[in-house]
Amino acid sequence: MGLTRKSTGAAVDGSELIIKKSGPDDRVIALAGNPNVGKSTVFNALTGMKQHTGNWPGKTVSNAQGEYLHNGKRFIMVDIPGTYSLMASSVEEEVARDFICFGSPDATVVVTDATCLERNLNLVLQTLEITKKAVVCVNLLDEAKKKKIHIDLDELSLQLGVPVVGTSARDGKGLKELMDEVEKVASGVQKTFPPRLAYGPEIEGAIEALLPLAEPETEGIPPRWVCLKLLDLDPTLQASLAKFLGRDLADDPAIQDALSKIWEALKEKGITKDTFRDLVVSKIVERAEQIYQLCVSVPSGGYNSRDRKLDRILTSKATGIPIMILLLGAVFWITIVGANYPSELLSTGLFWVEDRLTEFCLYLGAPGWVQGLFVEGMYRTLAWVVSVMLPPMAIFFPLFTLLEDSGYLPRIAFNMDRYFKKACAHGKQALTMWVVAVGMRFSRLPASSSTDNHRHGPFPDWAKRFRSP
Repeated sequence: MGLTRKSTGAAVDGSELIIKKSGPDDRVIALAGNPNVGKSTVFNALTGMKQHTGNWPGKTVSNAQGEYLHNGKRFIMVDIPGTYSLMASSVEEEVARDFICFGSPDATVVVTDATCLERNLNLVLQTLEITKKAVVCVNLLDEAKKKKIHIDLDELSLQLGVPVVGTSARDGKGLKELMDEVEKVASGVQKTFPPRLAYGPEIEGAIEALLPLAEPETEGIPPRWVCLKLLDLDPTLQASLAKFLGRDLADDPAIQDALSKIWEALKEKGITKDTFRDLVVSKIVERAEQIYQLCVSVPSGGYNSRDRKLDRILTSKATGIPIMILLLGAVFWITIVGANYPSELLSTGLFWVEDRLTEFCLYLGAPGWVQGLFVEGMYRTLAWVVSVMLPPMAIFFPLFTLLEDSGYLPRIAFNMDRYFKKACAHGKQALTMWVVAVGMRFSRLPASSSTDNHRHGPFPDWAKRFRSP
């Protein structure tokens, strides 16, 4: 069966996110978290091969759904895009925000990184404002242990008012305990009591003044959160909220009048529409810092001193760009030169098989079109692609993964961000451009030419035999 907005609220950009259920007792679980916290690792470890990927309706952003059977109950896990905040600034973050806020999942698992928990708590606190059915997964505990970071999970659970489970998803540790808590929260057996964030007397007064008007219209969404977002004036969020509710609360004359009076009072206190969000964010950050200090202990010398020393070299204005050019150039050179040798071996072997197939066709007396279609057409094309494309991919992607696991790719994005902003882009796109450039380099197949020694790309002389006679 498919879930629509009326049953789940899973509306995205006017379309419906279809989640297929095999029965009414299936539970929909959202996996949220910052980028690079191991969220997809948790998802893959739980769902295994029982997953599929598609696009969010009306968006170019992909979503992954998978099934997990726990204690005889089926859970549909939805791996939403990574986001640092529910105050979205990109399409991916809008999709993540809308599903958490309006998708009505039976429970939301917020995956955090144990090595940088303070930063991740920002998203946790915002999520707990919109839903009480949440479980916090503190992932990468093995990495935290290496850095001698100790996290008091019980105290963290007490401060957040929701279950907190520590995991090392790569090793499969803690995942059963995580799903035990998810089952309890999704079924309503485990009650949660997230504390209310305090935004200061001025903003709290504004929320209280708006609450009586907005509360009857919120349809299951926390009315306090709705009031805060009406004050925040985020057009994309207000559009999603209006789509979910079926009407735009900001168009209500009574609410418009109340908002006008509230903003007049706030301006008298020095709070403008431009500074309102800054005040809200600062209160969330302050609360995250308080919780972090209560729950996390680190070595006296700091756990990331080595990383900071590397940052001073790898992201320096003087050395960052030259090191990046040298390192990426080395990866590119290793891929080009290294691919030639396995490519030649593959070519020799595969075209030896082609010669045998040709002899077999002649032995059988097969018509010429049979040999042309199956041997010179299908098999030769397959041999061509395998010989040319497989070796460089087998070399480049492990090297790229090594750079990612070492933490150097974010530093590349940081180094290039200033330059890409001049083109109205951001530094992360440098990585995409690099991968595309490498792919284009190796997809340049040998061009047909009247001269045998004319070819494009990093291919040796054996590539000439790929050409049709």
